[in-house]
Amino acid sequence: MEWNQAMSSKSSVFNRLPIHLRGEIIQIGAVRLNDDWTPGEEFQIDVKPVFFQKMHYKVKKLTGIDNARLTDACGFKEAFARFREFCGEDCTFYTWGYDDKGIMEQNIIIHDLDWDWIAGWVNLQLIYNLQTDSDRTQKSLATAMEHFEIEQTRIAHDALGDAYNTALVCTHMDMTQGLEDYATAAQKLSSRAPKATYNADGPIPVEHVSSDFYPTKAEAFADKAFIRPVCPHCQREMEYAKWVNQGDQRYMAMATCPEHGKMLVRLKFHKADIDQWSVTRMTYEATESMESYYKAKASHSRRRSRGKGKRRSKTQNAANA
Repeated sequence: MEWNQAMSSKSSVFNRLPIHLRGEIIQIGAVRLNDDWTPGEEFQIDVKPVFFQKMHYKVKKLTGIDNARLTDACGFKEAFARFREFCGEDCTFYTWGYDDKGIMEQNIIIHDLDWDWIAGWVNLQLIYNLQTDSDRTQKSLATAMEHFEIEQTRIAHDALGDAYNTALVCTHMDMTQGLEDYATAAQKLSSRAPKATYNADGPIPVEHVSSDFYPTKAEAFADKAFIRPVCPHCQREMEYAKWVNQGDQRYMAMATCPEHGKMLVRLKFHKADIDQWSVTRMTYEATESMESYYKAKASHSRRRSRGKGKRRSKTQNAANA
């Protein structure tokens, strides 16, 4: 799928929707897999948006789709009916990641259509990670194509192009075995530590581990045993400063061991499923530059918090007046 998004998360359009729509589908592309897992019949259709009618500049830049192209496109209900006819009943969708499933379900909800027939979904990322001895972190489709030395012959960020490239990746995996292992794939991958890819000139962590799955980031942070680890050298409890958000789902905190001194603990959150998060944790023996970097980030975070507090106070004062 390719989808458009609202120009703002506070757009008034959300007031007339039953859910907070992440994206409105503007293109559907699919490739039917033959019995030998090779690409077969193809399907593609453009869809005219009715809720997010103005094309977001990021979507336009990424996909090349603009409003002019969609002027004469059919509506979602007609496109969905044609897609269902192409797929047939009792079908399974093989996708790269979980985004397509979530977006499709949301678009079905807002158009009040039948979704019983789209129950079968397989995330090929899990099979790829299992069969290439990878860790559980998400790998891009481009990464898989590069791994299997598949030549890029279709346009990326095009619904049919991405579907075709995904089908090509299937031809390089043992799909029969992959489907047998799929039910326990996430559990098997959760026991694998992330691949260590360190900068030769950078610091090497003294500890590098991954967590179990959590339904939310809040519950992950509530797991003190993982989020506030003991010293990796002596197993003694450490005293922690506050966690600082670095962006891109990354956090860091300074910790102090009574015996081994200061440590920098870094967390990287990964969206493993629609309702699952995993965390990678790396612990470093803190250098002066690490400590300075942490202090600078923490100070910047405090200034932003105070600024937000002042703006709220002004707003409240104005309201009281």
